[in-house]
Amino acid sequence: MIVLTKLDGKQILINEQLIETAYETPDTIILMNNGHTYIVAESLDEIMKKTIDFRRLSRRRQGGNS
Repeated sequence: MIVLTKLDGKQILINEQLIETAYETPDTIILMNNGHTYIVAESLDEIMKKTIDFRRLSRRRQGGNS
């Protein structure tokens, strides 16, 4: 899961595996595959970086060397 910031400043955990679509309008909107929508302060680039970092950390914890 990744930590993102709602526009009111509250942090939320998002299961990055459930993200269906994300786009900027200029706010970043995340549509989950369960139908929930979140508007967050992070840019698309930041969300991608957080997702990649989380997946790398998860693989290390599972014993992978990637």
